[in-house]
Amino acid sequence: MLPVSDNPSTELHKKPKTPLLFDRKSSFSSLQAYFSVYHPRTWLIFTILLLQVLLLFMARSLPISISIPRNRQHFPTPFTAPAVQVSGEPECAFGKVYVYDLPPFFNRELVKNCDKLNPWSSRCDTLTNDGFGQRATGLAGVVPEDLMPAWYWTDQFVTEIIFHNRILKHPCRTFEPESATAYYIPFYAGLAVGKYLWSNCSRQDRDRHGGMLLTWVRDQPYWNRSNGWDHFITLGRITWDFRRSKDEDWGSSLIYMPLMRNITRLLIERNPWDYFDVGVPYPTGFHPRSDADVLQWQHHVRTRNRTTLFSFAGATRGAIRNDFRGLLLRHCLNESDSCRVVDCAGTRCSNGTSAILESFLDSDFCLQPRGDSFTRRSIFDCMIAGSIPVFFWRRTAYFQYEWFLPSEPGSYSVFIHRNEVKNGTSIRGVLESYVIDYIPKLVYARPDAGLESFKDAFDVAIDGVLRRMKEQEGGYKW
Repeated sequence: MLPVSDNPSTELHKKPKTPLLFDRKSSFSSLQAYFSVYHPRTWLIFTILLLQVLLLFMARSLPISISIPRNRQHFPTPFTAPAVQVSGEPECAFGKVYVYDLPPFFNRELVKNCDKLNPWSSRCDTLTNDGFGQRATGLAGVVPEDLMPAWYWTDQFVTEIIFHNRILKHPCRTFEPESATAYYIPFYAGLAVGKYLWSNCSRQDRDRHGGMLLTWVRDQPYWNRSNGWDHFITLGRITWDFRRSKDEDWGSSLIYMPLMRNITRLLIERNPWDYFDVGVPYPTGFHPRSDADVLQWQHHVRTRNRTTLFSFAGATRGAIRNDFRGLLLRHCLNESDSCRVVDCAGTRCSNGTSAILESFLDSDFCLQPRGDSFTRRSIFDCMIAGSIPVFFWRRTAYFQYEWFLPSEPGSYSVFIHRNEVKNGTSIRGVLESYVIDYIPKLVYARPDAGLESFKDAFDVAIDGVLRRMKEQEGGYKW
């Protein structure tokens, strides 16, 4: 800021003197000499002007594409999924992946002792069928009959098992580690720490499996070659379950262990500020066996007669002050002519129910507040049903699943800031959108059959990891 003065300088306000006529004539004469046809600067200026004219005419002839906003259709033409179909990429274009054969202590024994993974009940049923869980029942009339075998009651914390089973059969798996671009560590870290999260266990209990795993990996020659930057792992819980910074805090300290620093981590919820965290979709109940399953399901959700404007599946959090879920529940009950509620108090919706699926299939929009953390499995249950998610926190999806969802949030979702709802904004204000074309990228196909013309969530994740490793050959630079 300039200082204020009572006696400003008079020079600042003096008008410039008008040039004398002689001065003007002299200036004109010098200009005549400057623009003489014999002066080299004249031809330089003429050439520059000529080039600008030519560029102008050339620009007018270019086919310029202008993006004009259009009304988004909820039900695009059936049986088209251009955003997710395989586009003739050469097989293993980004390299091959080597899968470590870990001691059973780090994976198979955890599954074998499934009745001890949870302090309240056995998890054996949820870990069957390659991690997909028990086959779904009670879906008659909700799911087409010939698609029933593709539906399971899948737990949200089983990506470690799903990825391990799939990668063992991946066409780009190599048994020659020296030829690999990336190295996969099939450690079931989520299962290992899960049994210690809710009981009074020591930090040593919560860190035991992780510390032993990293000691084992450190002794492998291909780890030492790169210090781990070309290694990756699936962690089957949210990132915050592995980020304990104090002994008395929640979870494991696995991610903060020094040897984890360069490892790419696939998680159902990532830390948006950590490059090595990659968000992957929560598992849903739909596990297609073939391309035909995907196309039939897309057709089913496109042509579904949706009778409800929006829905909310969830439970209140009574222990949380000013619980936003409770606000949404009351809002929905007050708009009962346009909103459908599925009360998930207790564990009634833990692995999905026919009521949730039917509610989402019948609704144009589904309300998706944050869960116990910023994300929730219901986001993907909603989108798989062809319903449009309504978010109230940007971190719920927009900073999480960049490899799987469109870069423009408005093309598949609606965002209403939670404070606007608290201040009385009506959720009935609706934006049209569609998400059906992205269904293949949000589901995990059966490993024994698999998709041919589409890439599912597993394929997209592995391609992304291999692409990342290929682009970083020589090591990630901190």
